[in-house]
Amino acid sequence: PKRGRARPILFALLPFALVVGGYYYVIGGQVMTTDNAYIQAQSLGVSTDVSGTVSEIDVHENEAVKKDQVLFRLRPASFETALAAAQAQLGTVRNQVLTLQASYQQSQALIEQAQADIPYYEAAFQRQQDLLKTSTSSKATFDSAQHDLVAARQKVSVAQAQAQATLAQLGGDASQPVAKNPFYLQAQSAVDDAQRNLADSIVKAPFDGIVTNVDALQVGKYLPASQPAFSLISATELWIAAEPKETELTYVRPGQTATISVDSYPGAVWHGRVASISPASSSSFSLLPAQNTTGNWVKVVQRIPMRVTVDDLQGKPPLRGGMSVVVGIDTGHARGLPDFVTDLLGRFGQKS
Repeated sequence: PKRGRARPILFALLPFALVVGGYYYVIGGQVMTTDNAYIQAQSLGVSTDVSGTVSEIDVHENEAVKKDQVLFRLRPASFETALAAAQAQLGTVRNQVLTLQASYQQSQALIEQAQADIPYYEAAFQRQQDLLKTSTSSKATFDSAQHDLVAARQKVSVAQAQAQATLAQLGGDASQPVAKNPFYLQAQSAVDDAQRNLADSIVKAPFDGIVTNVDALQVGKYLPASQPAFSLISATELWIAAEPKETELTYVRPGQTATISVDSYPGAVWHGRVASISPASSSSFSLLPAQNTTGNWVKVVQRIPMRVTVDDLQGKPPLRGGMSVVVGIDTGHARGLPDFVTDLLGRFGQKS
């Protein structure tokens, strides 16, 4: 009897359930959800531009560090010696430039003095030449006056040549400051390089993050330039790398909002946006892309890489690279009625 009374109720509820289910089907589907998504974090192999022996390690495995915090140091002795040598060479070059400037000024003074003496020797030569014509002076006296005039003119030429050579060493401008002289600039560049190398012997964190594989570095180990010592994983530069199916991307666009749930933190929700969608499928970037050469072709749904930003990291549980997540993207496009239903309604409308 009870079963008989329940049957009419079930039959009455069935249409209602169909209507409700159909309603939610029609208005649903605007959120594209994929669980093929993982957290990615900016990572860096910590290295330096100079080679040296590790003298001190200032961090420990999985330690959180701040930007510009010292991570490790190289033995500074060789870099300090190189800097001292470069600074000494800079001082030597400065003195050389000052000496050249003084030499140039001295050459200019000699030129002026020699040029001032030439009229005297020219007059003496002319006088002896006139006296020789009247046989008042001897040929020896005339030759001596002629020799003195030639020597005076050569003295001017030699002084001018010396001044030109000195001026060339000064870069063509004897009045320019020492700090602008090409030789001084070259020596200053060597000092700058030595200072930079000394600074590079102290390795600091380029951004906030967590250090890993620190145990791979030991005090006393020789570290070549540009060789990573250990890794630094960013604590703030995080994003979601998702690979939904190509059939799920119909209405997905960059800039759409997204909700993110992490398998490690049930109930916690993060928010973000679609940053970009790859122009090619994941298989397109493989070393050996799939090619059909046998004629036996099986269609495989491709996956398209997509990046989603995470906007609200503050006040939430810590996210770590590689964590599995589920991403839901609000496309703003509802599913609507199936095509066959739309066609039937259209035909019914035409008949009526």
